[in-house]
Amino acid sequence: MGITNFPEFFIAAFLFIMSPGIDTIFILNKSITQGRKSGIYATLGITTGVLVHTTLAAFGLSLILSQSAMAFSIVKYLGAAYLIYLGITKLFSKENIIKQKETEQLVSIKKTYISAVFTNTLNPKVAIFFLAFFPQFIQPAYIHSAKPFIILGLTYAATGLLWLMLLTFFAGTFSAKIRANPMIATWLNKFSAVVFILMGVKIALTKK
Repeated sequence: MGITNFPEFFIAAFLFIMSPGIDTIFILNKSITQGRKSGIYATLGITTGVLVHTTLAAFGLSLILSQSAMAFSIVKYLGAAYLIYLGITKLFSKENIIKQKETEQLVSIKKTYISAVFTNTLNPKVAIFFLAFFPQFIQPAYIHSAKPFIILGLTYAATGLLWLMLLTFFAGTFSAKIRANPMIATWLNKFSAVVFILMGVKIALTKK
C-alpha cells in the first residue's frame, strides 16, 4: 500500500485528535446546549470535513494551499469569517433551544451538520497539516499515489469519529441538566459564541 510505520501514524494521529481545537469546542457546545443527537450530527459533519481534506491531499489540491499565499489567505479568511459569523449569530440569537418544536429541531440538526462540515473544511491549517503529516508515513515511491493518502485519511477519520463520539456521549449526559435551567443554557450559548468569534479572529491572524 506504500505505507510505512502505520502504528506510529495511528498513535500520532490519535494524540493530535485528542488535543483540544475548534472541532472539539464545536462538538462539545452542540452536545451540551442542544443534546446528544445534535452532537452526533456535529461529529458526522466534522468527519465529513476530514474526508474532504483527505481527498484534497490525495489528489494534490492541498499542495496549492501550501504553495500559494493567495489561495491560503482566501481559504483562511473564509474560514475565519464563517466562525465569526457563527459566533455573532449565536451571540444575538433569541432562539429558545429548550422549547423548540420537532420541525425546528430537525432543521437545527441539519444546520449543525452543515456548519460542522464548513467549520472543518474551511480551516486551511487542517489541509496543511494533512499535507505535512501524511507523507512522513508514505514510502517515497508512492508519494504521488492517491491510495496511501486515502488509507491514512480514512484511518484518521475513523479514529476521530470514535473519539468525538465518545466526547459527544460524555457531554450529552450533562445536556438534560443544563437545558433544564434556561439561564445556564443561555449563558453557555453566549460563552461558546464568544469562543467561536475569538477562534475566527485567531485563524484570521495566523500565518502559514
